[in-house]
Amino acid sequence: MKIIVTILSLAFLVSAKSFAQETKIISDCTVNFDVTVQDAKVAASALKTMSGTTKIVYIKGARSRSDLETPNFKQTMIYDSKNDSTIILRELGNTKYISYLDGNKRKEKNKKYEGIKFTKTNEKKTILGYDCSKVIATLADGSAYDVYYTSAIVPSTTEYEYQFRDLPGFVLEYEAEFEQGKTKVTFTASKISLVPVPVAKFDVPKSGYRVL
Repeated sequence: MKIIVTILSLAFLVSAKSFAQETKIISDCTVNFDVTVQDAKVAASALKTMSGTTKIVYIKGARSRSDLETPNFKQTMIYDSKNDSTIILRELGNTKYISYLDGNKRKEKNKKYEGIKFTKTNEKKTILGYDCSKVIATLADGSAYDVYYTSAIVPSTTEYEYQFRDLPGFVLEYEAEFEQGKTKVTFTASKISLVPVPVAKFDVPKSGYRVL
């Protein structure tokens, strides 16, 4: 009898562990990112340009929206994976632009990420309660960036960020370059909300923008 109880207990523990590690697909969420400049020697003008920069990512089913805002510039990217279409809204001062990209144009715009390679490391960190693994992303031009992602959750549209589409999880921290490679910054998730994203977030303005 003791042997049977022991076997059942082990089976329960294995089952519980498997359940705890089960990946959850997130189809409705909002992720806020803090943006920090890494290089302490960066020019004061660059620091001023990046100061107060924010990024917010919205996921809703097959659609995603990414808002990047600096003191002098604002960009919104709306992507629909069902028809592989992207709309980019840019605001520079009082001037507003809109661009429409199909799958081929989107691929061309992100060609620097073609052939990107992710090298696994043993480094890990916890971000917003999620265990994240570090990988090193290396581009075809030789530049490399640190990326942390969690496999506990996966966005319903994996191409919300083109360069991360092949990673098996949600990226919660990554490096990027601004000002044509002169300034390296880090985006770190500071908040995740699972409250349903309003459909209106994906509405496209019908006027006030110049088409590029």
